[in-house]
Amino acid sequence: MINLINEFFPYIWPKGRVDIKSRIVLAFIILVFAKILTVLVPYSYKWATDALVGDNTVPPLIPIAILTPIMLIIAFGMGRILMVAFNQLRDAIFAKVGQNAVRQLGRLSFSHLHNLSLRFHLDRRTGALNRVVERGIKGIESIVRLAILNTIPTIFEFIFVGLILLIQFDWRYLLIVTITIIVYTFFTIKYSSLRIVYRKRMNSNDEDANNKSLDSLLNYETVKHFNNEKIEEKRFDESMSGYEQASIKTLTSLSFLNFGQTAIFTIGLTLCMVLSGYEVMSGEQTIGDFVLINALLIQLAIPLNFFGFIYREISQGITDIKSLFSILKIKPEITDKSDALSMDFNEAEITFKDVSFSYDGKRKILDNINFTIPSGASLAIVGPTGAGKSTISRLLFRFYDVSKGSIIINGKDVRDITQGSLRKNIGIVPQDTVLFNDTILYNLKYGKISSNEDEIWDVADRAQLSKLIKSFPEGMNTLVGERGLKLSGGEKQRVAIARTLLKNPPILVLDEATSALDTLTEREIKESLSSLAQKRTTIIIAHRLSTVVGANNILVIDKGKIVETGTHKQLLRKKGLYADMWSTQQTIQKAEETLKNVKPEYKKLLSH
Repeated sequence: MINLINEFFPYIWPKGRVDIKSRIVLAFIILVFAKILTVLVPYSYKWATDALVGDNTVPPLIPIAILTPIMLIIAFGMGRILMVAFNQLRDAIFAKVGQNAVRQLGRLSFSHLHNLSLRFHLDRRTGALNRVVERGIKGIESIVRLAILNTIPTIFEFIFVGLILLIQFDWRYLLIVTITIIVYTFFTIKYSSLRIVYRKRMNSNDEDANNKSLDSLLNYETVKHFNNEKIEEKRFDESMSGYEQASIKTLTSLSFLNFGQTAIFTIGLTLCMVLSGYEVMSGEQTIGDFVLINALLIQLAIPLNFFGFIYREISQGITDIKSLFSILKIKPEITDKSDALSMDFNEAEITFKDVSFSYDGKRKILDNINFTIPSGASLAIVGPTGAGKSTISRLLFRFYDVSKGSIIINGKDVRDITQGSLRKNIGIVPQDTVLFNDTILYNLKYGKISSNEDEIWDVADRAQLSKLIKSFPEGMNTLVGERGLKLSGGEKQRVAIARTLLKNPPILVLDEATSALDTLTEREIKESLSSLAQKRTTIIIAHRLSTVVGANNILVIDKGKIVETGTHKQLLRKKGLYADMWSTQQTIQKAEETLKNVKPEYKKLLSH
């Protein structure tokens, strides 16, 4: 617990923020004034009561003693208004402290998640991870709001009430109230702890339902393709059923908790009232004293009624913060060296020297890969599915570090270059372009945030995208939908090409950039890709060999090893794996073209 406090304390008391610290001090001063006023207000009630029955118990030093009972009652009302005003002023002043903590922790979490490795994100479910962060941020808000603005003031109030009971009355009243508070607190904590189990179960089912909902909606078309709406509905309902059962137990247990709290406090209050009643009848106390005890304890009951809720929320907040901090403690797998260089280059020579790589340390994905790409040249990497082609681009971007060997750009190992400057100089057109759920303009400007309108239209023209954009009623402000689903595969690829052109990197990676497209669209986009690759050091990762014919050099990879290398013509003459792949693809392509020319009535016969 102490470690946890040390971890989130800097967010409450941030370095260099005099404005935040001054607010905390001011709020604390107002808190003390508010609680002193809270325990003094019942005195005006006592004095008014005594004045109404003919006793004058107002201390003679207080000028209000000469006033009438009506004025004392008005003073009681004004005191209550001021008490609430002080409490609200304290909350208003402290609001910036809590929200600043939420903002800082949220920004740190967001930044940290982007700094964690690709391996971390591939192993995590995005929906559940998002919930952990969301709850952790809300957790610190709950602790700030409930612990500091509710629990601490209640402790102050109990101390002040205890002093009044001891000084104004005697130790018996203090003993009864102390025992009542101890039993009340023990019961609340004990029973709330049992309720937290139900709460955790409820949260677990909520996370599961959220994940299934998110996963199903992201795969909307797949669900429709296989007509499995009922299956998805059943899976979601199973999670919601668990949520329903846990929620019912949470709510029903709350009723028993509320009853137990009320019973315990009422017994303590009744004992104090009985004791005071006897003393009033014996003449040792006035009616005002009887009223004072009742008012003090009833006033103390208000924050105590929320104690179960506060305990549960703080406990849940602590649990959520622990979960978030456990993620924040995960060290990024890929980090910059303290003396890493920030490089900016117009030309780039790339060398893979004895590179080996394994994701799990057991099965080698790449085994002793060696090649060099001269500045401005193109290298194609081909091979069967799972050969390790795309892993090369991930290593170049430094999403992972090589297990053995080195990747060198312009004579510098990529591990000696800052990640920011390395990735700034590399552009990629991936197989499956994922766009932000925003406008076409936003997705294009992602390549260069500072670009102007002329630059954007220029790259749109070069990527053969401008005619499409002008055909939309909203033009550049057309929303592309979740993951860009409102655009076709070819349209998304053109957006990817355009924003890479805007980035204007010296190194270009085309990672299966046309494999998801039909032959006609591929031919249209190849022209844009050729324009994009001009004067850049280009790595073409491809399954379709027709896209790599013009490459300066071709590597054929199989099972993580380079098995052949050469130009297209040289590789065909070798009659090895590349020649076999080329022959197979050409046969398939010819069959497809022949089928296109078959008359519709014959196609129907062939399908049978």
